[in-house]
Amino acid sequence: MPQSDLLPGGAPGAGGPLIRFDGVVKRFGANTVLDELDFTVDAGERVTLIGPSGSGKTTILRLLMTLEKVTGGVIWVNGEPLSHMRGKGGLVRAGEKHQREVRKRIGMVFQQFNLFPNMTVRQNVTEGPIHSLGVSRDEANQRAEELLDLVGLGEKIDAHPTRLSGGQQQRVAIARALAMRPEILLLDEVTSALDPELVSGVLDVLRGIAESTDITMLCVTHEMHFARDVSHRVLMFDQGKIVEEGPPEQIFGDPREERTRTFLHAVLDHG
Repeated sequence: MPQSDLLPGGAPGAGGPLIRFDGVVKRFGANTVLDELDFTVDAGERVTLIGPSGSGKTTILRLLMTLEKVTGGVIWVNGEPLSHMRGKGGLVRAGEKHQREVRKRIGMVFQQFNLFPNMTVRQNVTEGPIHSLGVSRDEANQRAEELLDLVGLGEKIDAHPTRLSGGQQQRVAIARALAMRPEILLLDEVTSALDPELVSGVLDVLRGIAESTDITMLCVTHEMHFARDVSHRVLMFDQGKIVEEGPPEQIFGDPREERTRTFLHAVLDHG
């Protein structure tokens, strides 16, 4: 099966961006993590968020996964409000059922692999499609085999996660996310928990997915060379705001803002 069939990209909404943050505010107590944030991601676009710890990058992914709720503003996915739902008087806060329906378009790979240790690799990849999407067990098994081949772990399909290295576990987590056929793939520092010698294997898998499909990717990473390789656009965050954005060759080669230059100097020289 061609990879373009195996990993379908996101279909665009009604002429608009696939993801839109419209004046989004997120506070934790008195701490404002996102401050009137406006940004968009088009279908098929690969966008990487960079910036210091605490600048709001992971919070953006957690809001899209509805693991956190917005304090203000609206998040839209494919023309549908995610954080809200349409009511008689306009938009009202979304209920869990509405969020779950819109969230089906989105897959996420976390820093920690979050695999079920009591299940085999096969079961970790097939349970979601069977129980959430209503896919038959035969179809889920076939897709699991294809995806595990794609990430280089076909021979480990009946192993348990505890028998795998960290890098292998993270590749299973990538296959598990893709098994749900998401239009949008969120990647949250997916190599930060790995030993250095295991990082390149996981990044190579993600490069392959980026190059061979048009799936929409929103990535938080401290791996600047990876960000430069796979991104269409890079956003530099600081204190809950976008400081600078542009194509990777501009952000990494000739950043306009002093804050971006300082951050990249620190990361590339000492990271």
